[in-house]
Amino acid sequence: MTSNQNSIFKFIRILILSSFLLALPGILFAQKELAFVDKIYEAQIKTVQLYPNLGGPQDFLQPSSTSIQQQNLLLEFDDLQDQRSNYYAKLIHCNYDWTKSQLMDLDFMDSYNEYPFTDYQLSNNTHVRYIHYRFLVPPVKLPGNYLLIVYRDDVSNIVLSRRMMIYDNQVGLAKDDQFLGSGTLNRAMQQFNFVIDYGDIQILNPTETVHVNMRQNQRWDNVKFNIQPTFVRDDQSELEYKVQDDSRQFAGGNEFRFADFRSLMYPGQNTGQINKASKPYELYLAIDAPRGEGAYAQYKDLDGNYIIDNTDYGEPDITGNYLYVNFTLKSTTPYDGDVYVVGKFNDYQHLEENKMRYNASTHAYESRQFLKQGWYDYQYMVESKNNSPLAIEGSHYETENVYEITIYNRPFKPNADLLIGYYLFPLNPR
Repeated sequence: MTSNQNSIFKFIRILILSSFLLALPGILFAQKELAFVDKIYEAQIKTVQLYPNLGGPQDFLQPSSTSIQQQNLLLEFDDLQDQRSNYYAKLIHCNYDWTKSQLMDLDFMDSYNEYPFTDYQLSNNTHVRYIHYRFLVPPVKLPGNYLLIVYRDDVSNIVLSRRMMIYDNQVGLAKDDQFLGSGTLNRAMQQFNFVIDYGDIQILNPTETVHVNMRQNQRWDNVKFNIQPTFVRDDQSELEYKVQDDSRQFAGGNEFRFADFRSLMYPGQNTGQINKASKPYELYLAIDAPRGEGAYAQYKDLDGNYIIDNTDYGEPDITGNYLYVNFTLKSTTPYDGDVYVVGKFNDYQHLEENKMRYNASTHAYESRQFLKQGWYDYQYMVESKNNSPLAIEGSHYETENVYEITIYNRPFKPNADLLIGYYLFPLNPR
């Protein structure tokens, strides 16, 4: 073979190799795109919780919000691998609608905005090895919305993002206890009216600079952004909010279903068979049925949240086992649309991982989730043009829900939305 031919073959090999590398999906060349939402960017990151660390046994059930005077938010998550990674955290200030604000890091931070993770523990005697990380969020100088991002080695290698709220209550809020529900034409909806008193705060044009959001049960999928006041009383420094149509109301929904597998020796309520022949274990929950047409039934739930616990050995953070949990929903025929199993454990997202598959042979929807030992609230949601999201669960004004009202103001300086009011109201508390 001549040197000319050798050069030609070498060139062809280079072309083939280049074409192959360019055709590889995602991993080699694609960058992770930051989303200003609660999101996990890698499959081995599990059980992410961000909550105020108040020293109580169930702090993790609280929203990821705290006052600027008592900043104590704690982030925890598991990484399903044996070796520790170099994780770092960074904060981004956001506007009321969770778009990035114009503030620079030094506008809201006292120091360099990159914090290494130093608190971690290896799992102990578990079927799947993991490392449990803890991170106390550093304090900020300004109230507002913040996106906490965690990355490995480099800021482009994001592994998770979480929304958090730091508030400085400078306005008063008076709630109207005359709830709409049984007295309205739509018994599936909930609402309440309220008045904001902004006192001596200089607000020149409240309809443009003040933004009010509401959310239900720590959900971001159905939050009401920028609710407009019904009446503005400049002379009294008051904004009155009266919800007058269904578009401003929240569907009451239903009490959450739940499953208790804090113990794998003796699984609790709403669990069925557990297969221990292989590890991780395989757990089958009790078969669920639609209740969209049923009457309201009152019982206590976690308002969609979940508890990580291991009653077999204790220390659930590092001894809790991961297992495959099988959800089954009986349905004679498939629904018009996609069905998802959702709760705080997956941030109510509609993803391929939590999508239910219809099994025509058993006339049931099925889904297999990889979860850590604990107690989990969940519901089945429909994504369809023709069906309500609550077609399977039903909706009732009597349902217990917890609402958050957040009040933002954009002063001339700094030119960003500051969280000047945060109020939490339980509706129909048990």
